Formats: sequence, structure tokens, C-alpha cells
Amino acid sequence: MDRNGIREMMKANGSLKRMVDYLIMNQRLTRPRWYVRLFAPLYQHRAMSAKIYSSVRMDTPPYRRFSIGRRSVVESFSCINNAVGDVVIGDYTRIGLHCTVIGPVRIGNHVNLAQGITVSALNHNFEDMQLRIDQQGVSTSEVSIDDDVWIGANAVITAGVHIGRHAVVAAGAVVTKDVPGYSVVAGVPAKVIKTIRQTD
Repeated sequence: MDRNGIREMMKANGSLKRMVDYLIMNQRLTRPRWYVRLFAPLYQHRAMSAKIYSSVRMDTPPYRRFSIGRRSVVESFSCINNAVGDVVIGDYTRIGLHCTVIGPVRIGNHVNLAQGITVSALNHNFEDMQLRIDQQGVSTSEVSIDDDVWIGANAVITAGVHIGRHAVVAAGAVVTKDVPGYSVVAGVPAKVIKTIRQTD
């Protein structure tokens, strides 16, 4: 049975899913248990030339996909979390210091994330006023970042956003809507302030 088949079987059996989740994830710390992390090299897909610094918090349980491509780097004190969705990082991509990436997220090739960026495809549900927010679960919507994108320091990329090829996100921007390729966005919420044109 492949990974998708196992996921479907788990979804159909709630008590089995809760038991497996308890064995894999520390419920209080919301990260894989220490004995699961020991086996991370066996289920993470890292290109031989990729570099993930030892201080990076890798919250990557085995039931979701994590992969990082050739000559890509995740710098110190970042956090990568695929507990609620796959995280796929392409080739020649750099995730800067103190970044947080919460899946499902797909990052292309030759992408540069500066320092302190949050890319999160996760939201907490809060619509039911009869329940506390922490009782309402979460929802996800994939973030996708195309090739050749530069994101400035302390930007926030929210759930469901698609950033097109050769786009630039200014430092401190909060991106809540799709970013067209070959454009520069800035502000809170981020808006297009410039189109990048071919020069003769």
C-alpha cells in the first residue's frame, strides 16, 4: 500500500489515526517525538548537496513529504513544519535566518527568502463562537512560490497565496493575495507597486 492509501485508511479510522498521531507527535510540544526524529534521514528527501543547519527546527513527521533540492540551504534558527501539509523546496533556493515555513508549501528553484520571513499555509478556525478557538481545528490552503523569486526580510506570506515567477516581495510586506509574475509588491496588505519590464 502506498503513502496515499495509508492516509486514506487512517482518515477512515478515527481512533487509529489518533493513536498513530499520539505515537508520532508530542501533543504538548506539537512536534515529532524524539525517537521519530532519529529516523528523519530515512524519510526526508534531501539532495546530497543541500544544506540544513543543525539549529533548524525540523518538525517533519513521516506521514507528510519534505524534500529539498540541489544546493539549496536552510539557514540557522529557521523552522520547517510539514505536519499539516507537504513542504517541497526546489534547487538553488535559500531560506534565510529565522524563517518559518508551515506546509503545504511549494517553493521553486532559485528562490531567495531573506531573514525572519513567515510562509504559512495554515489558519486556525474561529467562526464558531460557542467553542474556544483552540477547539475548532485548523484549515490549510497551499502556498506556491514560483522560480526566481526574492522575498525581503520579515515578510509574511499567508495561506493560499501564489507568487509568480521573477516577482519581488518587499521587506515587511504582508501578502494576502496572489502576486503576478514580474512584479514588485509592498505594504500591508501587499499591493503591486511596480512591474518589472525587459530592458533593451
